[in-house]
Amino acid sequence: MPHDANSFPPGVADKLKYYVYRLIDPRSGTTFYVGKGQGNRVFAHIHEQVGDDDPSLKLQRIRDIHLSGFEVAHVIHRHGMDEKTALQVEGAVMDAYPGLTNVAGGTGNSDFGAQHAQEIIQRYSAPVAEFLHRALLISVNRSAADTTLYEATRYAWKIDPKKAKQAEVILPTREGLIVGAFVATEWLEATLENFPGRELSPGRYGFIGSEAPKTMRSFYIGKRVPDEMRKPGSANPIRYTWK
Repeated sequence: MPHDANSFPPGVADKLKYYVYRLIDPRSGTTFYVGKGQGNRVFAHIHEQVGDDDPSLKLQRIRDIHLSGFEVAHVIHRHGMDEKTALQVEGAVMDAYPGLTNVAGGTGNSDFGAQHAQEIIQRYSAPVAEFLHRALLISVNRSAADTTLYEATRYAWKIDPKKAKQAEVILPTREGLIVGAFVATEWLEATLENFPGRELSPGRYGFIGSEAPKTMRSFYIGKRVPDEMRKPGSANPIRYTWK
């Protein structure tokens, strides 16, 4: 009897331990999602779409594949790992496949992800930033490639708006290097009414603002985020310089 293609046969999953997988659109051969897991985690996504009224980009892609008469291709990229190793492999694989539908970036990618050799030199030779203001740091590694730095920085984040409003300056970072400085005049819910033309992001916030004054920009831009503020393995793009 042929085995169900949407699960592993008994005994196989245990041998895999933790693994990193890719979901592939068979119509184009494009990898559209990367994840890690155990057991039958790799197959779980194709079942999430049932009854979902507001599907994510990942689930929309899966629906489109099924409506076209195809099945999602599941590839185990690396297996036989512990969870810590799998997190690092997942992050590296995510860097290798642009345009993914993953909502969150890979663990550690904001600080230790793929970089040009010159970027590595610039980052580690840059002077360490000293914060004279209440600064909100936002990693824009993934989003800044598709839009302006201001747009990438201001929208849309899972953040405490009360605490965000205390920030005197907002500093976008790439791979641990401060690349801009903005001042927010208002923080708003990430709705279509507040941010026309942007994608609706329930539970997230964005800000309206402008570039920080020249003296403030020159004080921070090009400086390196202190090592103690970069938690190894963290996927959270938000950091505060005050308690």
